[in-house]
Amino acid sequence: MGSARQPQRRAVLTGGLLATAALVTGCSSKSDGTGTAQATPAAAAKTPSPSAGPRPDSPSTAFARLMEGNERWVGGALQHPDQDVRRREAVAEEQKPFGVIVSCIDSRVPPELVFDTGIGDLFVIRTGGHVIQPVVTGSVEYGPVTSGTPLIVVLGHQRCGAIKAAYEAMRDGKKLPGNLQAIVRTLRPAYEAAVAQKAADPVDAMIRAHIRQTSAELRSNTSLAPLVKKGDLAVVSAYYSLDSGEVEVIAGAPAA
Repeated sequence: MGSARQPQRRAVLTGGLLATAALVTGCSSKSDGTGTAQATPAAAAKTPSPSAGPRPDSPSTAFARLMEGNERWVGGALQHPDQDVRRREAVAEEQKPFGVIVSCIDSRVPPELVFDTGIGDLFVIRTGGHVIQPVVTGSVEYGPVTSGTPLIVVLGHQRCGAIKAAYEAMRDGKKLPGNLQAIVRTLRPAYEAAVAQKAADPVDAMIRAHIRQTSAELRSNTSLAPLVKKGDLAVVSAYYSLDSGEVEVIAGAPAA
């Protein structure tokens, strides 16, 4: 009797193993409708991110690269160039970004995404209301002076909370708490320019005035002015729309 039952037990075990294998196979692949199993995306080899190409070596080519990236951002066609391990390793020993972005801390304005750039492409300096003081200015100077970075973009943005708070504080004669008041003091020239304009949207006028003033200050900077004069550096004033994602150039776009 024992020997007669042995084949049945083997059959049951074999059938169970086959069923388990089929279940595992079904979890890791899918059918294309013809009964042929296809590999799932998780099993497919990862494709490296595209390369953005050679580093731009002039203000005009750097500016063009950024604006092309912004067009992709606006159109929802991001390429995420140079954002993989190979790029990380390539720039580990040395960096040579082609652009400096001076922008606000606002979480809705990430420069690397706004311009669809990769690792090692940009020096990004972010402060409340994109205000600059000596330490910040030194950070802006670093790229052009030490790495030959050919482009600076001062990027203000629509509905800037920091500038709105500063506008209201100055309008109402109030002080903001702590070191926020330092931002208010820095923004006073822009506030005065906006008040003089008597614009329908004084906060937006103040944002744009501050962009222009900051750009002018950087163009006349002792370390940067000679580079601008030689044509090795451009300082672009730009305004970012939260609604559309588009970067509007106000002034300073380098000639092609």
